[in-house]
Amino acid sequence: MSLLDPADVLPAALTFRLGIIALAVALSGRDFASRVVAFAGSAIASAGTGMLASHVLSSGADVEGVLIRHHASGLSLGYDVDGLSAWFLIVLAVLAVPVAVYSLGYVAHPHLRHRSAFLGAVFNLLVGAVEVVLAAGDVLTFLCAWEVMTLATAALVVTEHEERSSRRAAFLYLALSHLGTGCLIAGFLTLASASPTLSFSTLLSQAPAAVSMPSVLFVLFFVGFGVKAGIVPLHVWLPEAHPAAPTSISALMSGVLIKTGICGIVRVCAFGLGTPLLSWGVLVVLVGGVSALLGVLYALMQHDVKRLLAYHSIENIGIILLGLGAGMIGLAYGRSDVAALGVSASLYHVLNHAVFKGLLFLGAGGAVMATGTRQIEHLGGLLRRMPWTGLCFLVGAMAISGLPPLNGFASEWLTFQAFLFGFRGSTEPLVHLLFPVGGALLALTTALAAACFVKAFGITFLALPRSRSAADARESPAVMLAPQVVLAALCLGLGLFPGFVLATLGPVVRSLPGFAPLPDVSAGHLAMISGLESFDRIVPGTFGVAILAAGVVALLLTMRRRAAARRVPTWGCGGELTAATEYTATAFSKPLMMIFAALYRPNRQVEALTEVSPYFAREVRYRSEIEPTFERHLYEPLVRAVMRVAGGMKVLQAGSLHAYLGYVIAMVVTLVLFAWWSS
Repeated sequence: MSLLDPADVLPAALTFRLGIIALAVALSGRDFASRVVAFAGSAIASAGTGMLASHVLSSGADVEGVLIRHHASGLSLGYDVDGLSAWFLIVLAVLAVPVAVYSLGYVAHPHLRHRSAFLGAVFNLLVGAVEVVLAAGDVLTFLCAWEVMTLATAALVVTEHEERSSRRAAFLYLALSHLGTGCLIAGFLTLASASPTLSFSTLLSQAPAAVSMPSVLFVLFFVGFGVKAGIVPLHVWLPEAHPAAPTSISALMSGVLIKTGICGIVRVCAFGLGTPLLSWGVLVVLVGGVSALLGVLYALMQHDVKRLLAYHSIENIGIILLGLGAGMIGLAYGRSDVAALGVSASLYHVLNHAVFKGLLFLGAGGAVMATGTRQIEHLGGLLRRMPWTGLCFLVGAMAISGLPPLNGFASEWLTFQAFLFGFRGSTEPLVHLLFPVGGALLALTTALAAACFVKAFGITFLALPRSRSAADARESPAVMLAPQVVLAALCLGLGLFPGFVLATLGPVVRSLPGFAPLPDVSAGHLAMISGLESFDRIVPGTFGVAILAAGVVALLLTMRRRAAARRVPTWGCGGELTAATEYTATAFSKPLMMIFAALYRPNRQVEALTEVSPYFAREVRYRSEIEPTFERHLYEPLVRAVMRVAGGMKVLQAGSLHAYLGYVIAMVVTLVLFAWWSS
């Protein structure tokens, strides 16, 4: 940072990205050179913005400046990196750098190699747009970057445009994204009508007091940002877009892109419209709980590994909202300690989810590249053939399941404590009802997530290969393994040193209104504090030491016996064990499908093919699918209604110039009358 003024880092990084894009396109005929320039350059630029964010958090001073200024019109696009922006920029850098390095190997795969220039250029455009979205200092800059981010994501989703599913996923994403953007524009215009400038610092500090219906404004922003975050029921684009995009892009979308929606909810909905109302916090907790539970329940029924991970993104967004909602409720009834605990847990999980979900997607990408399929049922036995990929995927699976001493445990434990602490210290009857429900939903979600990843890891990496492609799989190249090892190490480090992370989060939470004084939630680098009178701190490292000690004891006992390993065939009840007799993902999920049948509404078809007797089937064909509840009962009726209205309005398109002039005159007269009436 000493070589460059902090205010110049973000403009320099964006300028560098534009140069990278131009050079990558110029080298489009040379795939290797284009790929190296685009992704290595992106990693350098992301590292620069990450250093800027670290400088802001360590110094406690905001960094602001201008990206573009048009002197003739006085128009300028500015940025302001405050504590909240810096935290999300660090999250972006932590994932964007490994993903860029991983892409050097992944995009070299034959089916993507000829698209190296396109993927490299649009990848830089997407990451640069996300950086501006997170650091935007005014509404105009934010909306411009928001749209660029949306269009770049859609372009990456439709990379394999020959596939109808990719085109459908991109159109669905664009349709819902523009619905969300419309809500954001309506909300910002309402705020701007009571503010002298479009600067966020002015807009969010002065305008909310002059707005007559703050709850309507809250809903507009919550829906607008919630579409991008993938909250239920606005989530339907997410499980379609994530599998369609290249896997490295899916990792970035899941780990960071959807967090732009969370950043907006935190900045505007939670802390930008004044002290949160109790009803706002209740809504956030309810939406978070439903998103977490439904996300993991739908993930359990998926056998496409990328689609499974996509639904887990919805689940983790729900967990983030549970912590944030608990914090908002704490602010609403004047408990800054509860609020600090909930918001810290939420922002902590933002980072943790980016790390372990990025790791899981990169591991899944290696398995998909090696086998050519995303179907878990066609895999198996990959741990022997891809040991490093399997080990890293196992670390990510344990982290997302909330197992200590990994990072998922730390933030989820803090979220639990926010609900327990808030329930114990409140006199609000609604809180006494809602907080136990929120904690119970979080506990159920965590347990189901663990079950889901037992299936995902066990069926994919253990037992015998279920297909020739799985049997012939080979380990990923080193350039793809190194980012996974780094992210796996981060999962461990962020879990072992929660106090350090929470201390880093302190300036971020302190920069938000309502936290004065800010209670401590960390004790040294190793411990977390909840604030409860009993069991008020936990040191995840002790779990790590216990696990390590148990492993050492087991090793010593084994060495002491000096007994040779005896290998015998696995007992299979008298039958031969083959890939056909293995436990399948469908069988693993069936008990849960039966328990939650009212939600899933499964449709099962069983067909037995026989030759001699119906009691001796030669082949049994089983097909099971669950009902797409939201698509069928919410979006399909809505689309039909819109199409009926659009069909009725076709009569206005008469093809007559006189009719069109009449429409224009009628509109002008209406606007003049409205202006006269308002004045």
